[in-house]
Amino acid sequence: MSKLIFVNLPVSDLARSTAFYQAIGAAKNPQFSDDTGSCMVFSDTIHAMLLTHDKFRQFTPKKIADARTTSEVLICLSADSRDAVDDITAKAKGAGGNADPSPKQDYGFMYGRSFEDPDGHIWEVVWMDVEAATKAQCATA
Repeated sequence: MSKLIFVNLPVSDLARSTAFYQAIGAAKNPQFSDDTGSCMVFSDTIHAMLLTHDKFRQFTPKKIADARTTSEVLICLSADSRDAVDDITAKAKGAGGNADPSPKQDYGFMYGRSFEDPDGHIWEVVWMDVEAATKAQCATA
């Protein structure tokens, strides 16, 4: 069985954040969503749990970081093509996010961009030609 990942993110406005993630292609799973959280599905194995601050505090005694001023984690999603990287970044910007808070990466065999959601959480989106990357790795070894 494949491992699943659930990324739990504190959000200041659940409706706004849910709409943002739907705009970039995630689907809301109503079975695991309520007025304190939205389960956003990127794939069969990748989910983002958007949680109100009150709900998030139930899982940790630590202070919730302000993702606009503090980095705690960078989340990276794979993409099927360079165009898909550009597409999700454009959708994020169009939905109220910030495109490219980190420098674009273009190594030929690997291409990546990033976006911030409305709460400042940074997501990277990366496409990689695995075969070309393997050849590049072998050439430097």
